[in-house]
Amino acid sequence: MKGSMLDLCLSKGYFRMQQDVFTCRFVLFDDSLCAVHWLRITLATVTYGTKQLRLLRSNEKFSVAVKPFVLSQELESLYALYRSSINFDAPESVESCLLDGAVYNVFDTYVVEVRDGASLIAAGIFDNGAQSIAGIMNFYHPDYRKHSLGKYLMLQKIKFAQRYQKEYYYPGYLVSNYPKFDYKLFACEAATEVFDSTRDQWLPFSWDVVTRLAEVYRNG
Repeated sequence: MKGSMLDLCLSKGYFRMQQDVFTCRFVLFDDSLCAVHWLRITLATVTYGTKQLRLLRSNEKFSVAVKPFVLSQELESLYALYRSSINFDAPESVESCLLDGAVYNVFDTYVVEVRDGASLIAAGIFDNGAQSIAGIMNFYHPDYRKHSLGKYLMLQKIKFAQRYQKEYYYPGYLVSNYPKFDYKLFACEAATEVFDSTRDQWLPFSWDVVTRLAEVYRNG
């Protein structure tokens, strides 16, 4: 699931789950069935406003490296700290999220490492296609919560994708009436598109479009 094959799956609203791809229109949160809205960012039209530029400047003191993903104890230890600090469901480990026992990764996976000196303080994992990337995981040390490292990792993934002249960054989905996923709009809402799975097309993002699509999905 690499190169143009990954691009095709993402363009049809399919996303990675461990060593497979899946799609859905609804998820169950807090005993409510909520509509799912897959997103992508058109990289050529990304522009940053005050919040994004401020975040980039405030974290300049940290070092950033992007490299092929290798599962390590350093990553697992950081993820365990992150998972212990959050109040929502998350995979038990990096391994269980990405591999689930598989010995071979069928995706071309990379990791963005953010360090404070020698210490790994944040990691963002993504899959690399021919013309797109797909964000899979972001996690960080809870002591650095005030630095908004989850959002910072999104901006670093965009920087990588633009450097290699990709067309799209797929950050996953947001959910109707469940604002915990709305942070995926942070990078550039104006460059974001939402997938209409009933017509197999991408539409410019707006909350009106999301509301309309949720109604269409519910009415079958």
